[in-house]
Amino acid sequence: MAEPDKAVAAGAREPILQVRGLVKHFPLTRGVLVKKQVGAVKAVDGVSFDLYRGETLGIVGESGCGKSTVAKLLMNLERATAGEVFYRGEDITKLSGRALKAVRRNIQMVFQDPYTSLNPRMTVGDIIGEPFEIHPEVAPKGDRRRKVQELLDVVGLNPEYLNRYPHQFSGGQRQRIGIARGLALNPEIIICDEPVSALDVSVQAQVVNLMARLQQEYDLSYLFIAHDLSIVRHISDRVGVMYLGRMAEIGTDTEIYDHPTHPYTQALLSAVPVPDPEAREGRDRIILTGDVPSPADPPSGCRFRTRCWKAEERCATETPELAVPARFRDAASPAAHPSACHFAEVRDVVGAA
Repeated sequence: MAEPDKAVAAGAREPILQVRGLVKHFPLTRGVLVKKQVGAVKAVDGVSFDLYRGETLGIVGESGCGKSTVAKLLMNLERATAGEVFYRGEDITKLSGRALKAVRRNIQMVFQDPYTSLNPRMTVGDIIGEPFEIHPEVAPKGDRRRKVQELLDVVGLNPEYLNRYPHQFSGGQRQRIGIARGLALNPEIIICDEPVSALDVSVQAQVVNLMARLQQEYDLSYLFIAHDLSIVRHISDRVGVMYLGRMAEIGTDTEIYDHPTHPYTQALLSAVPVPDPEAREGRDRIILTGDVPSPADPPSGCRFRTRCWKAEERCATETPELAVPARFRDAASPAAHPSACHFAEVRDVVGAA
């Protein structure tokens, strides 16, 4: 099991959510009348991290690395194959029925696609008010219309829009409706599964800034999943980098973006466009060879080794732990953050002095 993350305030806070050794394997079957399992897609394979109250933990990685599956596992929309998810000390992967319903009141989700995540046959008032039907103790029936209007106002929409339908709104407005629905039950944690990837760039900034403001007002904790590294750095306090179902590196935004130690993180950051021509001239661009292996048949040992320029024989036989590299462990260095690499080292990928 990976060692716990460093707390944001040097261990001064207890995590509100703890993920330990989370695994999700989807079985591969063969046959029509009699199905036989012939393998499994290892979508998530031993992911561990902590989420602290009031912080944003960004999760980045290529498409298919398991980011969205992690989000579904935390909500119990998918049942974990193995591992534990502790919310305030209770393992929620074992919950069902009323106990799970009570936890979901405090852990809400904003989905990726604002066009398919809202029921087109329901008005905005019904969509945002639906959580009150499931948890009537939050808002009495006679008070629900007012609560819905308040939520619309909070996310920057006209409170009188509650009788309109989703097709009457733009993509950015629809995502604001999704955020309002997520806020309805006063949750402590909101899981954001690529909430701005389907929006125009100008609208992305508006939605991200809205989420940052709401976090301050409501003391929310975000798990922010995205593939846009710039957006993740803008909103996140800490960042976790995933590759092929595992966590490759995790640390503060400064540690990950300015002092990455895992080769995969360095390759990702080297691909980010740099608008400054002078900075671009000194840039160390890393071009990865080969394709991402199939999660149904991942490489042994380190999963990144088939594309890594630093790979040695050890990488094929030993799976690296997500831990602070021994050479940095006793140093007050930005490189002293967990990295799942046998040969972790800082490399300048942005051409900075």
